Amino acid sequence: MIFKLFSKFEKFKILFALTITGIIIPLFFVSAEYDLESMCGEEKWKDACYVLGDDECKNLLNQCQTYFDTKKKEVEADITKTSAEKKTLQNQITSLTKKIKDLDYQIYQSNLSIKSLGFQIKDTEQSIIDTETEVEQQKRKIGLILRAVADEDKKSFLEVLIASKTLSEFFDNLVYLETLNVKNQDLLANFEKLEASLKGQKIDLEEEKGEKESLVQLQAIQKQQSSLTKQEKEQLHTMTEAQYQAQLKEKEEIAKKAAEIEKRLIQIVGLVEDQKAPSFGEALELSKEIASKVGVRASFLLAIISQESAIGKNVGQCYITDTKTGGGKYSNGKLVSRIIHPTRDLPVFLDYINKLGRNMEKTPVSCWINDCVSKYAGTYYHCKATVAQNGDIVCAKSGYVPYGFGGAMGPAQFIPSTWKIYEEKIKNYTGKSVADPWNIKDAFTGAAVYLKELGGGTKSGEFKAASKYYGGSSSYANSVSTRAWCIQEYIDKGGMSDYCEGLIF
Repeated sequence: MIFKLFSKFEKFKILFALTITGIIIPLFFVSAEYDLESMCGEEKWKDACYVLGDDECKNLLNQCQTYFDTKKKEVEADITKTSAEKKTLQNQITSLTKKIKDLDYQIYQSNLSIKSLGFQIKDTEQSIIDTETEVEQQKRKIGLILRAVADEDKKSFLEVLIASKTLSEFFDNLVYLETLNVKNQDLLANFEKLEASLKGQKIDLEEEKGEKESLVQLQAIQKQQSSLTKQEKEQLHTMTEAQYQAQLKEKEEIAKKAAEIEKRLIQIVGLVEDQKAPSFGEALELSKEIASKVGVRASFLLAIISQESAIGKNVGQCYITDTKTGGGKYSNGKLVSRIIHPTRDLPVFLDYINKLGRNMEKTPVSCWINDCVSKYAGTYYHCKATVAQNGDIVCAKSGYVPYGFGGAMGPAQFIPSTWKIYEEKIKNYTGKSVADPWNIKDAFTGAAVYLKELGGGTKSGEFKAASKYYGGSSSYANSVSTRAWCIQEYIDKGGMSDYCEGLIF
């Protein structure tokens, strides 16, 4: 702290001077109610923190943050968000008119895409029906051959020889059996190909339906945004240029003061750079930089990071403490025996912890999602799981076992074994000797590289890439698609709707 550099006598002089001039409140009023407009709005907190302890200063700064958040919402309720180059009232009205037209165009595009996907889904469904019919035909053919071979196998060598009129007929029968076996192998190979094709078609169908659902949801947001933009435009028509400029200036001042508060809080808490979640602006600039190098859309990359960890704000609520089983504890201290895969991921995780010089028990990872399963005839049946006081996993039904693992690391939520696969590619972009999954830049780079390899290098491939990023989940890809649209709106238009803000932040 700066104040700790002064002598006791100097501290007393500063405290006395600040108090009698009314710049700060006496110390015994620190925890009480006081004038936030004066303390925060006039930035008297700067002088106050010279004579307050870290805890008291932090408490004051937290209250100022709340004050600025409230003021920001009040101002933004009166005016529309605006970019730096659109400063006049008339320009903003013109900009909103264009935005309404653009949203109408996007809605029109969504309608076309939804209709196109509808046809595509029908084609895929028909393709599945045709493939299933062919699979059944292959099954019948294989069955007939197997029965024929089985009937022949029941006869002894002597019976076949006696039944044959000539030696030539006997050898013809042997050739026939061999031909049946070869034909059967061909049918089995074709059957396996059809089964694989059928599985792929069903996955495609699920993704197509998910993408259509995502477009419908996105269209609803676009329509809502268009309606709100029209309201904003009507509101601006009632304002004078002087009122508009005054409100813009007030908003800029609030943002500036809030940024100073955040910076001071970080200094007090003592967070290091790669442990602090970036602001939206910082994350967006980083996404643009990395996305352009790797070859993915910045809005898509940032949407993934937003979906995974709220842009680095939630990188996990579990801590590994057992280096043999991969068990540990939740952030509230409760024990849990299942966090990370003990053979596939734990050794890799420990290796990174050692190489990066991190404290394992203070390094957060994702928790295991409580789930138990029972498998029958290739199908998984799920039931709830609970964690006992001693950390043991208890499945709700008999015969079920715990399923899946946590252990995902950092803002991009990579499991250790997957991160290791992409480490060299990440280092090629960052130039670092070790790729750190908890470092903001490394995490963004890792996500970009992975998404590119999953097919996310084109806009048309983003939905499928997002789905694969989370193990084939269409609902996950839906959410990512909506977030990407919101972020792209911000990049293109300099603002986003309240709905988008609630989703991203």
